[in-house]
Amino acid sequence: MNTKVLGMEREGQRITKVIAERDDNLIQFEAKNYISSMPLNKLVQKMDPALPTEVVEAANGLKYRDFLIVSLIVDAPELFPDNWIYIHSPQVKVGRIQNFKNWSAEMVPDSSKTCLGMEYFSNIGDALWSKTDEELIELAKQELETLGLAKGAVVEDGVVIRQPKAYPVYDRDYRQHLDVIQNYLQQFENLQTTGRNGMHRYNNQDHSMLTALLAAKNLLGEKHDLWNVNVERSYHEDFTKEEWKEVSSSKDDNDLTAVASKNSK
Repeated sequence: MNTKVLGMEREGQRITKVIAERDDNLIQFEAKNYISSMPLNKLVQKMDPALPTEVVEAANGLKYRDFLIVSLIVDAPELFPDNWIYIHSPQVKVGRIQNFKNWSAEMVPDSSKTCLGMEYFSNIGDALWSKTDEELIELAKQELETLGLAKGAVVEDGVVIRQPKAYPVYDRDYRQHLDVIQNYLQQFENLQTTGRNGMHRYNNQDHSMLTALLAAKNLLGEKHDLWNVNVERSYHEDFTKEEWKEVSSSKDDNDLTAVASKNSK
């Protein structure tokens, strides 16, 4: 944590060393195997020696959508029953509102309060991203009032969390760029990429965690194709306890898809 990767040294198709910075100090990591969850474009750009021109150009062509959330502490035990609400009103900039207590009461330590996450989709450097935390909290409070979701309730406090590259963008050319990068990186003997940014795929949290689990199993000698996770046409989250035991104990990546397809019929 709190460590910035500056470069990844390689010899052919093997990573040999990671150069990083922590607390203004240069450090290096040497290992037999490497797992990366950093954005694919950054991974490619940090390779030394540089990867072939067509791979670098493909990486430079990948785009991302940034995200920030303004969490408001509202002096009310309950506001609405939904876990989250998507907002489509042109009167406000907020795109989605999470009600954290409705996910779990443990997410709000004071049961007499409600915590709402006002979610804004942005790009680094644009007018919204460039606002101060104080300005964003005030904006979120005003928009909550405009939407009428906390009538009569007082917003006591707020905090802003910014997440660069939260969403990989599926534009017209992304698939072509991704194929070039994927085909090249799969030639590496000791490198695996996981997660939403590590695969430039709009994975859910469970899919991202599954790629990480399978990457760990690969280190123990198993053979899983991480790029085969979340490629099914339909995805269904309704499993019986017995079916989930069957999937979680299987070494076949396709079993997850098979059970999902069976349940969706």
